[in-house]
Amino acid sequence: MLTPDSEIRDLILEYGGEEALKCYQCGMCMSLCPWYQIEDVNFLVYRLPQAVKLGAILNTEDKEEVAAEVAEMYRCVGCEACLAQCPRGVDIPAVLRAVRRILVENQSIPGPLKTTISHFHSTGNPLGGAEEKRLDWAGEPGVPAFEPAMEFAWFTCCTSDYDPRCQSINRATLKVLDRAGVSFGVLGTGQSCCGEAIRKAGAEQVFNQLAEANTKLINSKGARSLLFTSPHCFNGYRRDYPELVQGRELIHETQLFARLIDQGRLKPTKALNKKVVYHDPCTLGRQSGVYDEPRAVLQSIPGLELVEIENFNRDQSVCCGGGGGGLWLDWPKGERLSDLRVRQAAETGADILAVACPYCMAMFEDSVKTSYEIELEVKDVAELLADSLED
Repeated sequence: MLTPDSEIRDLILEYGGEEALKCYQCGMCMSLCPWYQIEDVNFLVYRLPQAVKLGAILNTEDKEEVAAEVAEMYRCVGCEACLAQCPRGVDIPAVLRAVRRILVENQSIPGPLKTTISHFHSTGNPLGGAEEKRLDWAGEPGVPAFEPAMEFAWFTCCTSDYDPRCQSINRATLKVLDRAGVSFGVLGTGQSCCGEAIRKAGAEQVFNQLAEANTKLINSKGARSLLFTSPHCFNGYRRDYPELVQGRELIHETQLFARLIDQGRLKPTKALNKKVVYHDPCTLGRQSGVYDEPRAVLQSIPGLELVEIENFNRDQSVCCGGGGGGLWLDWPKGERLSDLRVRQAAETGADILAVACPYCMAMFEDSVKTSYEIELEVKDVAELLADSLED
């Protein structure tokens, strides 16, 4: 039984959960939520706005009920599939971000997220990587530091800076940019995480600290155009840094790659001769409207046969499960969106699952490695493009 609590309701609304008031309980979001496709999960997303309206949430003292409720509050991965089709435009992820702010302030969050937030406080990134090692992936002779005369300031992702598998995305991007003669430089070891995912996880204070540091750094560098490896950074800056992005060009690397190919500055020549299926990341596709450029890059590679996941591509793409803090949570087998997605990809008969996001790379690699049935190579678009260029 729901127990109303006006104080909790007012606090959630104050923290940005007013979107809940627009919901008229049509239930459409239920069938659109990716968790609907996981048999072992019963995530009744349509009930959340009603619970917020009544304040019938986070108001129990029973430890088991609290644990179950906290787990449910962190089930949402912020993919915005519900928002894209909602007849009232109810932003459920925004509502849950408000709820999670209360949980963070009261230290009532899953253990892995406590560790992640601790890493942010100590190192400015979610992996706890040392600041001076952020650019170690580049090796020798390294990567150029940004100067005002350069065309792009390259904002690399913490995941592709510190995660061993995802570092190859950065190296591939570096090769592509060098080959095309692009004038670019990195922001350096002073760069902090963009904070997009940890803000969705409810750590508003942590986000504000990261945003302040990054804004100060980018303004001091005089960067006019920002190039992003991760669509989470790309979308996070677009939405969460309104003052910083005014008058600046923001571009995801797949958009730049497509532009360079169209301009004739890049010409893939090495044949791949593989069947490739492309996964649309939520933050690049549904949330940023970038669908065609990654596909154009892939289609420019000789011998590459591009296929689609029927019924679940473009704005209907299924989330990898890494957004909204999901990358740092330990989902049990049978409750992983990434497992569902790699099965969908494998059913196309593809040899390679192409991604354009370090989060998707990390999630899918884990699912493929732990599967006894699926043989699928996971490659970033940047890696495939770099492999197609003559040495």
